Amino acid sequence: MQFENPIYFHILVASHLERMKEITRIFDFPQYQLEKFNLDKAFTSKYNGKWVSISSREYIDQANQVSRGLLRLGVKANDKIAVISTTNRTEWNVLDIGVLQIGAQNVPIYPTISKEEYEYVLNHSEATYCFVSDDTILEKLNQIKGNTKLKEVYTFNEIEGEKNWKDVLDLGEDLANQKEVEERKNTVKPEDLATLIYTSGTTGTPKGVMLSHNNLVSNVIDSSSRVPMEHGKSSALSFLPVCHVFERMILYLYQYCGIEIYFAESIETISDNLKEVKPSIMTAVPRLYEKVYDKIIAKGTDLKGIKKMLFFWAVNLGLKYEPYGKNGRWYEYKLKVARKLIFSKWKEGLGGNLNTLVSGSAALQPRLIRIFSAAEMPILEGYGLTETSPVISVNCPFNMGIKIGTVGRIIDNVDVKIADDGEILVKGPNVMMGYYKDPERTSQVMTGDYFHTGDIGELCDDNFLKITDRKKDMFKTSGGKYVVPALLENQFKQSRFIEQIMVIGEGQKMPAALIQINYEFVEEWARRHDITFTSKEDTISNPILIERIQEEIDEANTNFGKWEQIKRFEITPDVWTIDDGHLTPTMKMKRRAIKEKYKGLIEKIYSN
Repeated sequence: MQFENPIYFHILVASHLERMKEITRIFDFPQYQLEKFNLDKAFTSKYNGKWVSISSREYIDQANQVSRGLLRLGVKANDKIAVISTTNRTEWNVLDIGVLQIGAQNVPIYPTISKEEYEYVLNHSEATYCFVSDDTILEKLNQIKGNTKLKEVYTFNEIEGEKNWKDVLDLGEDLANQKEVEERKNTVKPEDLATLIYTSGTTGTPKGVMLSHNNLVSNVIDSSSRVPMEHGKSSALSFLPVCHVFERMILYLYQYCGIEIYFAESIETISDNLKEVKPSIMTAVPRLYEKVYDKIIAKGTDLKGIKKMLFFWAVNLGLKYEPYGKNGRWYEYKLKVARKLIFSKWKEGLGGNLNTLVSGSAALQPRLIRIFSAAEMPILEGYGLTETSPVISVNCPFNMGIKIGTVGRIIDNVDVKIADDGEILVKGPNVMMGYYKDPERTSQVMTGDYFHTGDIGELCDDNFLKITDRKKDMFKTSGGKYVVPALLENQFKQSRFIEQIMVIGEGQKMPAALIQINYEFVEEWARRHDITFTSKEDTISNPILIERIQEEIDEANTNFGKWEQIKRFEITPDVWTIDDGHLTPTMKMKRRAIKEKYKGLIEKIYSN
């Protein structure tokens, strides 16, 4: 493959050093892309069933038009412009640059949070204008708009009776104030605030993370040498929320590398969009890769005879995968056969051209890295936080840069050290300016220039980083034994019966678990065993199902010490969702909210 070529790697590094001198602010990326790649399809979104693209030139022209329009609306330097969009789209990116290059700040807001949280973020940031994608968000926003300082709301979709973002473009059509735009651009310094990103948070009030132009630009540049794509000749599918710093930084990185960006219509249409776009790369959270894998296995289960035998032979082979031919020549020969007979069909089902998958936000099961790498779609797991812009480390194919079980090597110009209690501390140009209007909370997470991540980990050989747990999620049982929930949860989630699992037991005599079953698989399993469920309540109380899940728990427990093993569990009646408050927008469990919601079940577990 192209990225395995060491000469190509050194060319990338040299190119990376050259570019560092040219880009210091986020709005320098579009101009750089125009000069280096001049893409015909810089961004592509789907409208009314048709893919519509804008070029690098149109991207810049429209951003300038937005800037001129905002200036005519009276937007000043350091004004806050909020953006709430259900899906990623071209307009978001054009608006982003239009806002930033006049010295204002972009405040992205998660679309799925409550109207009360909208109100909090809008008031805390003191946003003066808000751009929203659709009528669903508009309806929620209108309920609290009167309690904010918003002067006007604009929509991306055409909504009758509402101001549209094209009204701002129309305001900026006259070029007369372009000189003022240029003057504003010249006053923006790399160290200036670029954006406020309010953490979705698994607990407590959202914090407004202040990221400067330099925070994000340095993170893009320092991560760019890990991108295994041919610059100017690749394409990406984007669907993770751009309001989250992970996808936002990735979009800047794509622009920097001249990678065409296509926006998925929704999470539900990803499969279709992959086949239409045929991208080279995409980013996702672990839960999506788990679901893709489960669906593939489900299809294999339905096969018969020799086809089924070959399918699971290939799967079992893939689960033993080690990078760089470490398993020896005989394994590599068998893998070549498996790729031709089985894995090529997996790849075809995901568009046919996917050479790289990227994972972030939460821990990824090593078996997924192995199986997708065996299928020639390696998942590159990375690590970071909103406060670090976000990338701290990432696996990559260059220079023996993949180590399964780690989150990759530390990126350039970032320093990591491990505190005495095992916490990961980070220093570098990517570390945030602080929490907006909250010096006290800022001081709580900083020791000098080092940011306290709240994660527990260790530095392995050759500067690879390994995450072992979230510091605040670790707990002690009443017997004084430490339990690391993430390690257990990742093991138990390998069961096809379990969609989500949360390990509990702080201060209790034993660990236990709340489980959300995989209803789709359980229904399939029930059909095969002639079991009929009449309702969701009937499903979760079925003794045969409970006994079967207990078998899965017992098997997984063998991987842990006696004090860690799950002794009891309860199945929750609900599917855990973002909208119902179980999960953050990046699919992390809201542990406090889940415990509160199911405190009755927890009492039941520990009352016996």
